[in-house]
Amino acid sequence: MTVTVHRGRAEGTLAAPPSKSAAHRLLICAGLSRGDSIIRGVSASQDILATIDCLQALGAECRLSGGIVHVRGADILHTGTDAILRCRESGSTMRFFIPIALACGRAVRLEGSRTLLSRPMDVYADICRQRGLTFEQTQESITVKGPLSAGEFKIRGDISSQFISGLLFALPILGADSVIDIIPPMESRLYADMTVEALAQFGVKVRRPSEYRLEIPGNQTYLGRDLTVEGDYSNAAFFYALNSLGSDIAIRGLDPDSLQPDKVCVKLFEELDKPLPQIDIRECPDLGPILMAAAAAKHGAVFTGTKRLRIKESDRARAMADELEKFGAKVQVGQDRVQVRAEAFHRPDTALDGHNDHRVVMSLAVLLTLTGGAIKGAQAVSKSFPDFFDKLNGLGIRTEQHDNN
Repeated sequence: MTVTVHRGRAEGTLAAPPSKSAAHRLLICAGLSRGDSIIRGVSASQDILATIDCLQALGAECRLSGGIVHVRGADILHTGTDAILRCRESGSTMRFFIPIALACGRAVRLEGSRTLLSRPMDVYADICRQRGLTFEQTQESITVKGPLSAGEFKIRGDISSQFISGLLFALPILGADSVIDIIPPMESRLYADMTVEALAQFGVKVRRPSEYRLEIPGNQTYLGRDLTVEGDYSNAAFFYALNSLGSDIAIRGLDPDSLQPDKVCVKLFEELDKPLPQIDIRECPDLGPILMAAAAAKHGAVFTGTKRLRIKESDRARAMADELEKFGAKVQVGQDRVQVRAEAFHRPDTALDGHNDHRVVMSLAVLLTLTGGAIKGAQAVSKSFPDFFDKLNGLGIRTEQHDNN
């Protein structure tokens, strides 16, 4: 799908979309719970639908209607047969479910796109090798078989906190206590904190005696809950970016006390008002594309802590460099650093490429409100924010969708 975005100024009030990160966590906890849960404010994005599909494949009952998911949890330790979990393109889903699949003790195949399967999974492969468990990976799937046993786990903190979160979901239901020792430095710690917070909401305890140690008592039971997904700073960031470029949008429904790392976007857009600021995105890599886009339209910036952008839905640093140069910016991409120099900002002469990456597409759409233009592959927004262009239209930005067939 190609979307044409017309030049314009966005105005109005926006209800922040629900947090994908929070929704994954609440749904998984609900799926592991004893009894029924209701999770409200769920967006039917492809990533969230993948998590719901995986819960159902493991025996949970999930019914999504009108943004509300009714969940009857599954006793994964004592029921079910071999399963296939279809993770689509959701890295969170696959990394969260591998330890859960190992805990259930039966053969589970987790399927996903080739892009997803190219992301690092070595942490889990190493755990399985050390403990004599099955871990077989191809370009299309990962097959695991446990049972995973409680004990001590050493996890590198500089790859992805998703591995830590995945273990945190599974370890409380095992028959003995466990410990996760994190090898510093740790990146994206707040995402692990979000997982601990979600577990607590379902009655599951995790102790943190020190910064790099998590203690997880075994034989715990997740308890059904009625909860609402908080608003999402990650996707609200695109609208904060519009405001930083001259729009006037009142964004409602965000928790100022949220643990979401991307809450920092509000301050970082203010940083972009300075001449060539230096911004470290190590703790908030998902903000990389939209910050780079805004920098190209303002005064430029130097971004550090960018190495993880290479292993997202696309090589986001390279993808944004290619597209921002069509606006006249000069972008230098290094190993862990990206410099954006704002020069002669202008309307692109050709259609932009979304690189099959939802955050790249939305970042480029924000810039096109200043110049007008088109984005190919815009359907990628369905991964996290399926009604993104409808929201733009509702704020006064005219967009047109064209089927490429």
